[in-house]
Amino acid sequence: MDRKVSSDIVDHKKGEYVRIRDAEEDPQLGMYDKPLRCFGCGIGWFSLLLGFVCPLMWYYATILYFGNYYHKDPRERSGLAASAIAALMCTIAGVITLGIFFL
Repeated sequence: MDRKVSSDIVDHKKGEYVRIRDAEEDPQLGMYDKPLRCFGCGIGWFSLLLGFVCPLMWYYATILYFGNYYHKDPRERSGLAASAIAALMCTIAGVITLGIFFL
């Protein structure tokens, strides 16, 4: 039987070790270690909560959502989508209310 040894084991027997890299050397690894903006909950979720006081915030988050703002940080996507849905529901409720009021 011919047994071949992988090069990692051979290097290890020679006393050569592979250094483990950390997040400072590779910026992609530590990209999501930073907290999100707006008190750590992200612009989308903050806009959703603030939208109950000022519904224009939902429309602002909708513009960010359709402008692909979440490509900067994918963690923002769910909050921006929730704000876009809230803006859609607010628009539908407003149209129905105005339709009933004027008809």
